Amino acid sequence: QVQLVESGGGLVRVGGSLRLSCAVSGMIDEIVLMNWYRQVPGKSRELVARLFANSKTVYTDSVKGRFAISTNTAKDTLTLQMSNLKPEDTAVYSCNVLAGWHEYWGQGTQVTVYS
Repeated sequence: QVQLVESGGGLVRVGGSLRLSCAVSGMIDEIVLMNWYRQVPGKSRELVARLFANSKTVYTDSVKGRFAISTNTAKDTLTLQMSNLKPEDTAVYSCNVLAGWHEYWGQGTQVTVYS
């Protein structure tokens, strides 16, 4: 089956950078949307970045100009490049793919930004 596996999370100082990756494997239908979400304890899950099939992107206001979502030609790797990180970026980040009539989620990767 289709599997999404995130990697690249970790501990980073304020102002630093991280690149998150999401490996997509298995027999997947045509991809409609590719997303990055994040969630912290006590708060609802937040859509961070969205990549449409036509390559258009949408970002939540708090990360505009600092985060960039992208994928490769084969669409088997989804990337979130994060720069100028802030403590409020600390969260569990999860990738999400809408393909055909199905929706898939990764297990999540922890990002911790300290000062």
